[in-house]
Amino acid sequence: MKKKKVVIIHTSLVSFDYLKRLFEQIIPEADVYNIVDDRLLAEVMENSAVTNSIIQRMKNHINSAENLGADAILSQCSSMGPAVDILSKSVRTPILKIDLAMAEKAVAIGKKIAVVATVASTVKPSCRLIKESAKRIGKDVEISEELVDGALDVLLYQGCEEKHNEMVLQKIRFLEGKYDVIVLAQGSMTRLLPLLKNIKTPILTSPELGVRKMRNLLGLD
Repeated sequence: MKKKKVVIIHTSLVSFDYLKRLFEQIIPEADVYNIVDDRLLAEVMENSAVTNSIIQRMKNHINSAENLGADAILSQCSSMGPAVDILSKSVRTPILKIDLAMAEKAVAIGKKIAVVATVASTVKPSCRLIKESAKRIGKDVEISEELVDGALDVLLYQGCEEKHNEMVLQKIRFLEGKYDVIVLAQGSMTRLLPLLKNIKTPILTSPELGVRKMRNLLGLD
């Protein structure tokens, strides 16, 4: 069988190796190509929103993915959600937001949902995605926005994973037991999973769920 071709658009290298391993494990039938633009997220953070310039750059990356013959495109960064919503309407190749499956699972689990993010630009897109997922199944949900301000800077620019993890852990411990489910908005937060074994509240991260949804999108299930 001819291998499927998936192009991942990254805004940093934080999840690069982890996603590579997930695709090898979950979709070995796919060849994965990577496009990395490490200025996209920085510009979203600087502007506190997705700008026209960012949308145009994402469009260029999507065009490149289509020129590669992609069967599907994965947008790795939650902050790019608004750009993907706009651009997906005008391209022929399916584009999957990595956090869509996580949002769908969150609303299936419960009504009270805490969204923990480490960058402000991710909060609104993540919450909107959860609300849209809830609306599709006719469910009312309560969403709490929980920003661990500065944690991503600590990880990306200071290279201090331990400090990043402790900042996020402190927030999760505070939220434990107060919500039906806790959503970790950034894929970079999967590094916390080994530290969360004693947390009783269900905690969701996006990469594995997103790759499994990509397998379904490719018609491989």
